[in-house]
Amino acid sequence: MIAVEGLCLNIGPVQILHDVSFDMAGGEIFGLVGESGSGKSMTALAMMGLAPRSASVTGAARLGDVDLLALEEPALQDLRGNDIAMIFQEPMTALNPVQTIGDQVAETLLIHGRAGRREALDIARNRLDRVGLEHIALDRFPHELSGGQRQRVCIAAAIALHPKLLIADEPTTALDVTTQAQILDLLRELVGEEGMSLLLITHDLAVVSDMADRIAVMQKGRIVEQGATADVLRTQAHPYTRALFAASSHQPDRAAEAADDAILTVEDVHRHYPGPRKGFRRGPPVRAVNGVSFALQRGESLGLVGESGCGKSTLTRAILGLDPVTSGAITLNGHPVSPQMPKPLRADVQVVFQDPYGSFNPRWRVDRIVAEPFHLLATPPPRDKAVAEALEAVRLSPEDAQKYPHEFSGGQRQRIAIARALITRPKLLVLDEAVSALDVSVRAQILDLLAELQTDFGLSYLFISHDLTVVRAITDRVLVMQHGEIVEQGETEAVFTNARHPYTQTLLAAAPQLPPSLPGDAHVHLV
Repeated sequence: MIAVEGLCLNIGPVQILHDVSFDMAGGEIFGLVGESGSGKSMTALAMMGLAPRSASVTGAARLGDVDLLALEEPALQDLRGNDIAMIFQEPMTALNPVQTIGDQVAETLLIHGRAGRREALDIARNRLDRVGLEHIALDRFPHELSGGQRQRVCIAAAIALHPKLLIADEPTTALDVTTQAQILDLLRELVGEEGMSLLLITHDLAVVSDMADRIAVMQKGRIVEQGATADVLRTQAHPYTRALFAASSHQPDRAAEAADDAILTVEDVHRHYPGPRKGFRRGPPVRAVNGVSFALQRGESLGLVGESGCGKSTLTRAILGLDPVTSGAITLNGHPVSPQMPKPLRADVQVVFQDPYGSFNPRWRVDRIVAEPFHLLATPPPRDKAVAEALEAVRLSPEDAQKYPHEFSGGQRQRIAIARALITRPKLLVLDEAVSALDVSVRAQILDLLAELQTDFGLSYLFISHDLTVVRAITDRVLVMQHGEIVEQGETEAVFTNARHPYTQTLLAAAPQLPPSLPGDAHVHLV
């Protein structure tokens, strides 16, 4: 059904894609894996006719008997959303911030003339229900939803017209493990029910190992290995495939030990929001955080896990002093945390947010973005030198300081966000899904970097994540959050091996697992 033959893409003198070829049958799930910058997303954009205007594309991409690369823009517009659809990596940039989610899902049906407005909204309601948003009204806006909920809206819009080919570019990157499992099951059901082909682009080998019928491994714009999923993951014939596999289960060497001294204390914290309107009155308040208490020791790494919407990000904003608490108390180094906290106290705690692009000013160059926290320091170091060192620490080049955020991949943008957080050498670093957008090799490098910084400077980390593999690899203790409450906590390994609460057991069961690695030399460099 789908055949990509000799696909090459050049931007000026730089060749991005080199003779990319693969085929997909109807009803097949095909995985395309590789690092950020390997050409996965550019391959998909070229197939959709969405490559940059300055790009030169050759080869063929056939959907049935139609060569997509030979079509003019009007013909491609008829196909996009109808026969071929795409789920992009970052939902906040894919959605219109001033349009309701109901209108955005219905838009595809209206543009293609497949339904009137009332019927289109009914179908939108049905699609949103399919992706697990039954409790979200059609009149909500993207900024009112969590990162995982926004991604599900994008998926609902993509499947609105039941396309023949669905391209999913990192569709579950922002989702917690239970929601990820639900979405992957949904995509699998759609493939089986409608004979739709699915091109699954991801850096998560555990997802493709359980999901894809066949996979192709991509490095520097070339497919270096492809075949049946089980065969590729079992034999790992190419060194790059072996390196990706090893990085997926990477365990950083951690030498830091927690001191018996709390740097952060959270005591019976509540954060409530006004309830939904019911006529002239409001309903009961929404208890986003409900009686949370814990202490984070100096030099300790503490994990906080739970589904999207469980209250993790709301609690994070309160810890950062961005939002007030309804009741309870938060202290950092013995000082109260609130929106009025002084600048020196803010310099002691830095954060890496979930969506890197949403936390950047797109008109600023990287050097200004990374140096943004300097205003918190009484005597900041030389700016250019500090920015260069921070970029090198996260495996970027000092020359990247003169570029803009749109010139980077999603994983590279997240590394810039981490550099910005590290530049003031804070005592407490809050990482809100900080490595969820990174491919496995960069994730391993960043985890190693964080482990080194913790040892060298006695940093404390609060890891807020849905990636249980990362939490298990880097934290000493873990808190499990559900409906605004901590339902289980303890030593990380003890919780993971002997979970007691049913919700914790559900999270662990939903997490995708890689098959066992082959014996032999796994220490292969990715670059």
